[in-house]
Formats: sequence, structure tokens, C-alpha cells
Amino acid sequence: MIWAHQPTGVVRRLMGIVVLASVVGALMLPAQAHDAQMHGTGGKDGHAPSAFVATNTKSFSQLMGEAMSVMEYGMTNAPMNSDPDHDFAAMMIPHHQGAIDMAKVELLYGTDPLLRRLAQEIIVTQGSEIAVMQLQLKKHPGGQPAQH
Repeated sequence: MIWAHQPTGVVRRLMGIVVLASVVGALMLPAQAHDAQMHGTGGKDGHAPSAFVATNTKSFSQLMGEAMSVMEYGMTNAPMNSDPDHDFAAMMIPHHQGAIDMAKVELLYGTDPLLRRLAQEIIVTQGSEIAVMQLQLKKHPGGQPAQH
């Protein structure tokens, strides 16, 4: 949510939770990097690139390009089985992770308070959505194509 006025006490507490969750998410970068490598994300040359790590040792443009490359490779190489529910989740996980990675870059380099708040929300909400999709894929790993 983006507010046009000063937040109330309850909203401030919620914003604190979002910031805390963002910090926790940043601390989980090594685990997420490992997950990205395990899911076959890679570069445009077909080889798996290094896992995305948001760092201020690279420029904004370099980091956004890396995040896009990892996301595109993950989506292109998502394990598909013709079950729409399975395939949707399999492709959306790297898509959401790409959004999270880009949001982390915004937090490193961005200065607009509203966009920084939006980036924090993306990290939290899309992270929880990834968890839901991963759970569904574990429940139905080989899934049969749905009868629609």
C-alpha cells in the first residue's frame, strides 16, 4: 500500500513489520541464491549464471540486467508437464523471485520513499506467494494435466 498522508500508529507498526521482513529476506539471500542455482537459472548462453546477489559493488544497471537474466532463464527452463496449475506455479516462481531481486536493487540504489516502500512490499508479498506455489508443487510434483 502507498499512503498519501502520514501513517497512523497501527500503520506505522505494520510498516515496521514490512521493514523487519525485508531485513530477514535480505539475510536469507544466501539460501535464495542456493535455491536459484538448484532450480537451473542461468544466462543467455545456456549456462547457469551465478545466483543473483544484490550488492553495491555493481551498478544499478548491472544488477537489474543480472536479475532479468536469472529470471528469464528460470522461466524458460521451468519444469513443465502440461498441467496448467503446475506449469503456472513453475513459471511464476522465478518470475516472482526476479521481482524480489529487482526490489532489492531498488532498496540499494533507489531514493524515492514511495518506491522504496513498494519494493519492501514486493519482497514480502511475492516471497510469501513463492512459498505458497512451492508448497503446491510439492503436493503435486508430477501433476496430471487438468481436465478443463
